[in-house]
Amino acid sequence: MYTFNSRIRYSEVDKNAELTLESLIDYFQDCSTFQTQDGPATMEYLRERNIAWVLSSWQIEVFRYPKLCEHVTVGTIPHELKGYFGIRNFFMDTKDGERLAVANSVWTLFDFKKSLPSRITPEIIEAYPVEPRLDMEYADRKIKIPEGEVIRGEEILVRSNNLDTNNHVNNGQYIRMAIDSLPERDVIVSSMRAEYKKQAKLGDVLVPEIVRVSKNDRMTYTISLKDTQDSSVCVVELTVSQ
Repeated sequence: MYTFNSRIRYSEVDKNAELTLESLIDYFQDCSTFQTQDGPATMEYLRERNIAWVLSSWQIEVFRYPKLCEHVTVGTIPHELKGYFGIRNFFMDTKDGERLAVANSVWTLFDFKKSLPSRITPEIIEAYPVEPRLDMEYADRKIKIPEGEVIRGEEILVRSNNLDTNNHVNNGQYIRMAIDSLPERDVIVSSMRAEYKKQAKLGDVLVPEIVRVSKNDRMTYTISLKDTQDSSVCVVELTVSQ
């Protein structure tokens, strides 16, 4: 387990002074990056070998969004390393131990020079001690597009501020794009899944296609971010309270 402590900043909250889902994802990403940079399989180590961890899927469950200035602990638990896959949990707790959110994520170690998955090295195994996974309800990482009316959102141009150190759209940016494409903007997301299919780059155009389904007093939005060839780049499922 790897953890760090923080405090919710003004730049991370919404109009209700609560942490946004996008900022929660940033915390989780930062946590895994901090663990990576503590070595021995740092980003520099990976870059020298033309490899990097590419996110395949997210599942996040939010119990409560912390408020401005709350003290929090953010943690990550790698719980499986096999072949070229790495699977890790995340969590956010208050300083008093209240669990605010949990997540599961699947990563692929990818060789960008060969354009193929790369097997996990001994240094990576040393960097990420495996522990038992968190107790949460695990959903399928594959997201099925439900039947229903398809709402087409406005086209999104990939800009430089959407990119990460691999010069691809950062996984959290796709979630921001999906949320911004919703016909109803003032929603509180209680759970989220994302399936990453392709990598978008600078100058690409993404087109959101949204299907919304209401069930048991909850609304679920499934957003497929497609490229100009009508191929899905990322699928995001957002469940909100009505």
